[in-house]
Amino acid sequence: MGGEVAYLTVAEKEGCDEGKIAAAERKYSAPSVGGGLAPPPKKVVVVGYALTSKKVKSFMQPKFERLARNKGILFVAIDQSKPLSEQGPFDIVLHKLSGKEWRRVLEDYWNEHPEVTVLDPPRAIQQVHNRQSMLQDVADLNLSDRYGKVGVPKQLVIKKDPSSIPGAVSKAGLRLPIVAKPLVAKSHELSLAYDEFSLQKLEPPLVLQEFINHGGVLFKVYIVGEAIKVVRRYSLPDVSKCELSKSAGVYHFPRVSCAAASADEADLDPRVAELPPRPLLERLAKELRRRLGLRLFNLDIIREHGTRDNYYVIDINYFPGYGKMPEYEHIFTDFLLSLVESK
Repeated sequence: MGGEVAYLTVAEKEGCDEGKIAAAERKYSAPSVGGGLAPPPKKVVVVGYALTSKKVKSFMQPKFERLARNKGILFVAIDQSKPLSEQGPFDIVLHKLSGKEWRRVLEDYWNEHPEVTVLDPPRAIQQVHNRQSMLQDVADLNLSDRYGKVGVPKQLVIKKDPSSIPGAVSKAGLRLPIVAKPLVAKSHELSLAYDEFSLQKLEPPLVLQEFINHGGVLFKVYIVGEAIKVVRRYSLPDVSKCELSKSAGVYHFPRVSCAAASADEADLDPRVAELPPRPLLERLAKELRRRLGLRLFNLDIIREHGTRDNYYVIDINYFPGYGKMPEYEHIFTDFLLSLVESK
């Protein structure tokens, strides 16, 4: 490439106008050779982003910014204090903000500018923000082939009256121990209950899931368009029948896994550490992209301990922590470019 792409950093926080885009395209075009006319400028892909400050810090890393700049991608911070219709023009809008007002603003903008790619549609995102509907498409899919089976844990939704939990758990046939998660997936916090009556101490609305022993390892399956990347993470340890019979109460955990608990390099039992078969994950990801209407998400998957091919999806996260995904810079920039090229 002969020249440098004009690029706005997070610190500048300026709007994007046609003059800046034109300047970027002029800089990105190759110089003339032998005194002839220069070729037409290469189109700069303009990505407007609306992210939380935490997401900006983890996602918009310097290495990622440099690679995007070299590939002709212009990132522009969306100013939430100004009408979205007065900003841009954008090729892509990348967002992870919550709230009805933002959803309304984005949907209005998309109706006025259907040529813009919005990652991802707000209505589709809402399905995975609610744990009552989050795993429904996985359950409906009931995927089973020669590579394995993928299902979801048996679960129960409790919206009010914690005193009714023991009876509801017994009626639903959930086995102990039980994982309790907030109904609205704004937090990764969870609790593990060893007896039904301790669940009365929790505050609904909740989703209760059967805990499935999985060797203390889960697989985070990152999906970026058609690209798939899998990493291992340490998880909650297995619970034996002996432990269950001697234990009571509810134990709280900030999250089931974390980046610091990577199990990729650990010396694990191969039967626990073996990644799910690639063909199984590709089929699952393809189906869920279609059913969920999302292109940026990850799946938390466990393998039932003692089995080789029995898998469960226990969580789905929209626009997860891609900064923790190996090689995310190349995967994500290639994805953004492919969106424009496919139009």
